[in-house]
Amino acid sequence: MFTEQGPTVRELAVQALSSIERGYDLLAPKFDHTPYRTPDRVLDAVTDEVRRLGPFGTGLDVCCGTGAGVGVLRRLCRERVVGVDFSAGMLAEARAAFPPEGERPAEEEPAEDEPAEDEPAGEGPAVDWVRADARSLPFAPAFDLALSFGAFGHFLPAERFGLFAEVHGSLRPGGQFVFPIGAPPPVGSRAYWTLLGFDAAMRVRNALWRPQFVMYYRTFRLGDVLEDLTRAGFAVRLMPLAELGRRPDGSPRARLVVATRE
Repeated sequence: MFTEQGPTVRELAVQALSSIERGYDLLAPKFDHTPYRTPDRVLDAVTDEVRRLGPFGTGLDVCCGTGAGVGVLRRLCRERVVGVDFSAGMLAEARAAFPPEGERPAEEEPAEDEPAEDEPAGEGPAVDWVRADARSLPFAPAFDLALSFGAFGHFLPAERFGLFAEVHGSLRPGGQFVFPIGAPPPVGSRAYWTLLGFDAAMRVRNALWRPQFVMYYRTFRLGDVLEDLTRAGFAVRLMPLAELGRRPDGSPRARLVVATRE
């Protein structure tokens, strides 16, 4: 998809006619070569903002995919990082991208006496991977920080409160759940019609084909999200992600949602 390393049209079609889990198992080996992976500039902007909220001991990447969010958490947390996803294929790619200490391929070793970029000298936090549905997380209140990137379109609006409640139950008191949310595209813009058309096509697909593949871009509205977070027990605030720029009216192109378990 858009590159020689990405999936072919046929592969994308097979994925789109599968369940979410099966589709991502199929896509996993080529996922990082698609536009679906969260761009590095977004990951970096979130890292810079969240670092100001720390320090953090333990972190949880909710719907971790191939591990981009785990990479962020390893730069922010001192003790332990966990990635959770329900796709075995995505978790396999994530494990390969973040091998245990001492198993890094030789060509990826940092130069002698030079720590890896954005990581403290010495060993980084322990990394674990858990296969589970985010709507039923298997964790006690053990984390100081939880984050998620690009996964919320896979949850119907009726499921959102339950998802947030599961994250709330996985955080220690005072723990924070953070994620970026972009400003909606202007009505009538190319991006507006593209997202509207994608969601319409997905609704038709799900009306005609089973199993369903839930992926919608226009169901995660900020006002509804803030209401569900509050109902789940979070105190919520918004921080502009200044590194991602501003719209012509001066408002930020993206904000960081910071939800704190009280």
